[in-house]
Amino acid sequence: MPDNGLQPIAVVAFGGNAILRQGERGLIDEQVRNADRAVLPVVDLIERGYSLLMVHGNGPQVGNEMIRAEEASTKIPPSPLDVCDANTQGAMAFIIEKSLRNVLAQRRLDLNVASVVTMVRVDPKDPGFGRPTKPIGPFFNAYRAQSLVEEHRWTMVEDAGRGWRKVVASPHPLEIIGVGAIRDLLAAGHAVIAGGGGGIPVAMSPGGSLVGIEAVIDKDFTASLLAREVHAHLFIVLTAVDEVFIDFGKPQQRAVKSLACEEAERYLKEGQFPAGSMGPKIEAAIEFLRAGGREVIITSERRLPDALRGLGGSRIVHSGLAEDWGGQQVLFW
Repeated sequence: MPDNGLQPIAVVAFGGNAILRQGERGLIDEQVRNADRAVLPVVDLIERGYSLLMVHGNGPQVGNEMIRAEEASTKIPPSPLDVCDANTQGAMAFIIEKSLRNVLAQRRLDLNVASVVTMVRVDPKDPGFGRPTKPIGPFFNAYRAQSLVEEHRWTMVEDAGRGWRKVVASPHPLEIIGVGAIRDLLAAGHAVIAGGGGGIPVAMSPGGSLVGIEAVIDKDFTASLLAREVHAHLFIVLTAVDEVFIDFGKPQQRAVKSLACEEAERYLKEGQFPAGSMGPKIEAAIEFLRAGGREVIITSERRLPDALRGLGGSRIVHSGLAEDWGGQQVLFW
């Protein structure tokens, strides 16, 4: 491989649903097969000369972890959410790293892979903690929900007649703990998996110690922060749709091939990108570009190979670069 000191860095973020798909049972064999598929287009980036940093979601996986904890709660004490995040982060990194190593070996690419269990610092005074909204884990009947509120001081909400569910805050990430080690691994020429599930949320205690905190950090915001911290050239957000749409779901909807950062901000303010779907991805892209990043691609896993050739997906770039892009491959090194 080329000297990593000269290699551009690509950060790729994909959801936990890429590894545990809707309608599947959650078997490890299913997740291994999905990981085998998910890493294929990512290895294309390595073959193009990029140094790789992967960030994955863990929504379905951490939900299952909490269901297991509830079902076993009469036998062993349930783990707090930050520990569930750590458990899924490690397990998913193992699955993804194994798949990535296998594909690299098949393509005769001599590259090491390192998985980093990653803590991410948040502000305990983040507004999200005053109004938690992120549902997570199993559904409970009213009696059990009230018991959990009294015992653990959880916030519970009734969910569309299906039962009561725990909701937690989704604070903005402030700091990647140990990001220097991630930089060193990339500089040494290794592919890195880090920030899984948005990272394990921690806060600084009044005494200056790190403490785990019950929260869920959006993995796209963490991936954007990582991309800024490692000075990435390219930030890729993989999602369920092939392209970003304006007026999505309306008769006049249209796919966006290329957006200037300023246009993306305007559309975001107009409400084109809802908070529950495309909004965080667009916000994460804007944060990356405003901090000096060069290019963001938002597309689906299946269209990423085409997007890298300028034949699909949506690009968000600085205004001058957006005008220059005319459907041709653009790789800003």
